[in-house]
Amino acid sequence: MHVAEPHLPPPLGRRARTPLGGRRSTRRALAAAAATAALLAGTGLVPAAAADTSAAADTSTAADTSTAADTPTATGASDAVGVTVNAGQGLGTIPDTAYGLNSAIWDANMNTADTQDLVKAAGIGMLRYPGGSYGDIYHWKTHTAPGGYVAPGTDFDSFMGTVREVGAQPILIANYGSGTPEEAADWVRYANVTKDYGAKYWEVGNELYGNGHYGADWETDEHADSSPAAYAHGVVDYVSAMKAVDPGIKVGAVLTTPGNWPDGVMASGESADWNHTVIPIVAGKADFVIVHWYPGGPDAAGMLGTPSQLAGELQQLRAELDAAGAGDTPIALTETNSNVLMDTQPTALFAADTYFTALAEGVFTVDWWNTHNGPGAVSTAPDGAADYGDMGLLSSGGCTGDVCEPPVNTPFPPYYALQMLSRTGRPGDQLVNAGSTSELVSAHAVRQADGDLSVLLINKDPSASHTVDLHLSGYTADGSPADVAVFRDRASSVDTATGDGRTQALPPYSITTVTLHPKSGTASALSAPGALKVTSATDTTATLSWSPSTGGTPVRYEVYRRQGTTSELLTDTTSTTATVRNLSPGATYTLNVLARDADGRLSRASAPVTVRTASPAESTCEVSYRFIGGWGSGFNAEVTVTDTGPNPIDGWTLAFSFPDSGVSVTGYWNAKVTQSGRNVIATPESYNAKLAADGGNSVSFGITGANSGAYSPPTVFTLNGTVCTTT
Repeated sequence: MHVAEPHLPPPLGRRARTPLGGRRSTRRALAAAAATAALLAGTGLVPAAAADTSAAADTSTAADTSTAADTPTATGASDAVGVTVNAGQGLGTIPDTAYGLNSAIWDANMNTADTQDLVKAAGIGMLRYPGGSYGDIYHWKTHTAPGGYVAPGTDFDSFMGTVREVGAQPILIANYGSGTPEEAADWVRYANVTKDYGAKYWEVGNELYGNGHYGADWETDEHADSSPAAYAHGVVDYVSAMKAVDPGIKVGAVLTTPGNWPDGVMASGESADWNHTVIPIVAGKADFVIVHWYPGGPDAAGMLGTPSQLAGELQQLRAELDAAGAGDTPIALTETNSNVLMDTQPTALFAADTYFTALAEGVFTVDWWNTHNGPGAVSTAPDGAADYGDMGLLSSGGCTGDVCEPPVNTPFPPYYALQMLSRTGRPGDQLVNAGSTSELVSAHAVRQADGDLSVLLINKDPSASHTVDLHLSGYTADGSPADVAVFRDRASSVDTATGDGRTQALPPYSITTVTLHPKSGTASALSAPGALKVTSATDTTATLSWSPSTGGTPVRYEVYRRQGTTSELLTDTTSTTATVRNLSPGATYTLNVLARDADGRLSRASAPVTVRTASPAESTCEVSYRFIGGWGSGFNAEVTVTDTGPNPIDGWTLAFSFPDSGVSVTGYWNAKVTQSGRNVIATPESYNAKLAADGGNSVSFGITGANSGAYSPPTVFTLNGTVCTTT
């Protein structure tokens, strides 16, 4: 019997414990691969056959919410790309911590005046310290990191000088790996009592899932118990000690990003992976959770496709939190980089796409790795530019052999991507939904506080321009020339001009921001409804509540469902609560509430809320879907089917759909499985075709799946056409 071989991602970090300019170690990735292979060898969960991916009928009852903007196709250079912006679909407000950046104590240039000026000009609002895995070896009081290099002028007070000069906030890593709760509490006391720095955000350790528990051991952890449960209980101890000093701080716990190693991995004797162990323990105690994201890819084109996966991964993480009663817990993405061509134009495009994708999913800070990092392997990008293998936003001025980077603090292209983000939206502005008909053009949009609408367009084609036709919903522009900013391939500055607000030619490998101005009298004075939440949900209904709009008296409130970039009115009310009916069981909906004024104008949209309906309360069948192990890019699951009705079944067909498009069945056992797109059909073997009435027996079968990104469990199962209750 055979288990599908895992395909491990590149390492999630690169904090080589050497001075700046040293070569990054591959030990982490190799250790992760070896650990996963060993875990798989011991699972005993083996597919009997490869899945048949021929066409299968779609019998799922989940609502199809796709639109052309959700399922883009490649567009030739001569064809116009349609970009639709729906200003009535609010995605949330940009926080002042949104645009973040890592600082590392081995970087001698981290606190220079030139660095401070550049970081400030990029619009950075959050600075992380003391630098990735160094967080678990750093002792703040002595400014030492045993086993690592500490550059002069990088102590905590010097860092806080940079934070204040830039006008940012700090996010600090309390040493879990080789520290104590008392050491962390002393740091809080020094920072917020002695020095009055007002340091609000604190992480408990860095990537502690890399402490050797799953085999890979890049992260220092001197605790005798390296399990996720031990870490989670440790977080509780740190929170208690740190908040005893300053109850106003926010303390975060480390999680894994769904679909990325070691998500899904379980050590011998465990029944839950890292997230499903840590979350229930820290729920209600940790103030936020932390993930990192280094997707990599086979080449530039593959890497540029990964931000589209990030939304699903964050949604899966949110569902994991929700299942533990912690669905409102904020998420911080405190490290990210592409891991492919990291200091050339492809990663600039990746950075812009990643920041806005994460922020649109409610992440409160996205922190780029790194300010300066040092050169690695030299390669050539598709546009012919030399890539130095440097993960820094700014050049360190180092060399690999006889190939040297530009002078210290020369901005790399990702730096200008962050500048373009700040041109598009600033703290207090509202992200709104945008979609593109081409996989080569990404689109994001922001409704600015002054009423302007700014659209960020990313052309991922290295050689061809693409013309964009812009379509607006819920916003009326005044027809005046738009403000246009362009960061072109291999440029060293951002070009600005005015131009047509409806049609734009995007240069190859470029980032373009088009800012439109509102027509006078078209915007309502009403504010967006606030604090939208789900107060209850059944299999077919959801009840919502919100705080009232200000700035006038609404005639009514309207509840809209998001379907791609199209809004569907579900119900309206004159109160600040509403029940939405006739929803599909086991489905997920994204809803906004808007207020309408006496002149018929709509307010800005509320922040979105996600509704997850339950499976039918009563049915004649019951299905359980149980995750039984994974390795980041694949998983095994067991499905159990029971006939709870009064009539026996001889010959069954079970149909379900994966919520995420990047999941495929690669093997199965105790059933025959076919797949078409997201839709899966399972039929019995000759020996398990009969299901007794009234729950007299159950049939179980297994699948092996491969996933590129998220792999949320199916929520709707039909047995011979009947929607089942899920457990």
